[in-house]
Amino acid sequence: FDPRHYLGTHCYGFPKMGPHRLRFLLESVKDLRETLKKKGSTLVVRKGKPEDVVRDLISQLGSVSALAFHEEVREI
Repeated sequence: FDPRHYLGTHCYGFPKMGPHRLRFLLESVKDLRETLKKKGSTLVVRKGKPEDVVRDLISQLGSVSALAFHEEVREI
């Protein structure tokens, strides 16, 4: 979770993330983690800037041969 996506305000002073949307997001991540565990896998969840978190995860894992990601579309 990148705090920059959830903290502060967006257009016209509205919060970037309201309580209902945040609860939905957290419940969805929890459900995904539980589903993956049932299939013998897991989900790594971290809070921080992706450029820092990913670098740290790669350092912890040691051998990483590929990395896939997507960039969020930003509204103008």
